[in-house]
Amino acid sequence: MSKVKIILSVLGIFLIIGVGMIYQSWRSGNLQKAIVQSVAQKISPNDVDNSLWTDALGFNGVRIYLLLFLNNTEMRPGGGFIGVYALLQLDKGTPHLLKVEGTEGFDKIAKTDFEATPPAPLIKYLKVNRWYFRDSNWSPDFALSSQKSMELFLKQGNTANVENIDGVIGFTPTVMEELLKISGPIKIDNQEFNAQNFTQKLEYEVEYGYAQKGVEFKDRKAIIGAMATSLLSQLKFSLIKDWPKYYGVAQKMLAQKQIVIYATNENEENFLAARGYGGTMRSTDSDYLLWADANLGALKTDAAIVRELTYNITPTGTGKFLATAKMNFTHTGHFDWRTSRYRDYVRIFVPAGSQLQSTDGQMDIEKSKVVGKVDSGIENGRQWFGAFIAVEPGKTAELSFNYYLPDNIVNAIKNNEYNLTVQKQIGTQATKLTLGLNFGKNLVAAWPGEGLAKHGDSRYDLVSDLSEDRDFKVQLAN
Repeated sequence: MSKVKIILSVLGIFLIIGVGMIYQSWRSGNLQKAIVQSVAQKISPNDVDNSLWTDALGFNGVRIYLLLFLNNTEMRPGGGFIGVYALLQLDKGTPHLLKVEGTEGFDKIAKTDFEATPPAPLIKYLKVNRWYFRDSNWSPDFALSSQKSMELFLKQGNTANVENIDGVIGFTPTVMEELLKISGPIKIDNQEFNAQNFTQKLEYEVEYGYAQKGVEFKDRKAIIGAMATSLLSQLKFSLIKDWPKYYGVAQKMLAQKQIVIYATNENEENFLAARGYGGTMRSTDSDYLLWADANLGALKTDAAIVRELTYNITPTGTGKFLATAKMNFTHTGHFDWRTSRYRDYVRIFVPAGSQLQSTDGQMDIEKSKVVGKVDSGIENGRQWFGAFIAVEPGKTAELSFNYYLPDNIVNAIKNNEYNLTVQKQIGTQATKLTLGLNFGKNLVAAWPGEGLAKHGDSRYDLVSDLSEDRDFKVQLAN
């Protein structure tokens, strides 16, 4: 045998051995784990963070996650109506969908001895007498909503027979649209779903299209399972080729709270919260505002609602500061299969100790010209005020809450420093935010800045948006 043939034979043997080792490494998860650790090291260099990544992806034990499809065209406080859920198993980084199901079907077969009293607004406006899984995300704090989602899922029957759930991942149709921009369209039953038509087309299929195809009502959301399987299959190849694009989309969707994650593991949850990935109410001693809408029986009308949030504070002659949070709703739609009169139960979350003085625009559930009741309570260390409003197609409406800021905020202003955090509601789309803050004393500096034309007075006037949470800082003159 020639030397060349001997060398080629040896190389061939080593190649076979090498391929075999790679295959065995892949099957055992070692190769995937090494890749994940390498990527994690670049994203978060901290060694603790690195281990959290591999734990969360199932390299040190199988993980089960509850996935919630949060439909942000039907807003709920925790991101959108939970129309579909899935159970995802991660084993050494490999995903397996254990179950995909519509929540109405799941709720219909709830255990007969299952008991859970729903929040009062759900009883009043949706006429329900049990708190079902589909309505579990009533808190705008995703950690609290997730805990309730897991509780109700397990109480109602746990049809997948999982022993434990390691976390909850919520995502909106906006995420699917962004993914399809990269991966390209998917086809289900000869129908194409792409980034432009995904949300509306899917809603039509599960509301009306299924009947035209002879599909039974109980099976109308099976298309979502087929869609998830098809997308996962497509992503296996697309992820490798377009990894930077997907990473960019993931970062964007997390920042915009179109993806929110809750982990039952305390270290993992702290990791998520510290980076703003958890959709939790931020802990702060400064001024704070979170406006949370709940579409109660208004179809998918949020797709037709344009919002503008205005926040003003004004000094009074008594040393107090009156805050006004006002939302303007513009209904751009008309009555059709997807859009109706907008029926919204609103809550604003403000600093503890805030004192409500008046409201304007709240309505009675049945009679829009009758002034409605205003509710209040404490949640997660925040004071909240709540009221109902309805908006007709083609019309605009406003709802406002006027309240005195608590003493700690007033004292901060007197000490020449004011900070404000405005958190966006999970799933919302860049609500316009207008600030008009009068401190009764001149400004020295502000972040973000107003612009030179507005310098030198006692007001902080700024127009922004709530595509992400926003923080503002003002320094005042003595």
